[in-house]
Amino acid sequence: MKPHRNLKAWSDSILLIKDLYLITKSFPKEELFGIISQMRRAALSIPLNIAEGAARTSKKEFVRFLDIAIGSIAELDTLFIISYELEFLSDEDFNQLNSKLDLIGKLVYGLKRKLISE
Repeated sequence: MKPHRNLKAWSDSILLIKDLYLITKSFPKEELFGIISQMRRAALSIPLNIAEGAARTSKKEFVRFLDIAIGSIAELDTLFIISYELEFLSDEDFNQLNSKLDLIGKLVYGLKRKLISE
C-alpha cells in the first residue's frame, strides 16, 4: 500500500527535487557541503515526510508529519532567498523554484486542514 503516491503535494515535491538538483549543479563547488547540501536535504524532507505521514494509521500522526514537511518548506524558502541574494540563483530559477514551492505549500496546508476537519 502506497497512499502517498496519490497525493499531488507528494508528486509535485518530487518534481521540485529534480529541478533543484539540476539547478544546484551550477552552484559554486565550495557550497557542496553548505547551501547545496542543506537545500537538497530540506527538499528531500518534504516528500519523505508526506509519505511517512500517509503511511501512518492515525490522522493525528499524519498531521504531525505534514507539520514537519511545512517546516522543511519554510527552510527551503529561506535557502532560496539566501541563494538568490548570494547570486547563486538567477531571477528565472529563483522564480521557478519559488512558484513550485508556493504551490506545494498550499497543497500541504490544504491537506493538513482537511485532515484536521475530518
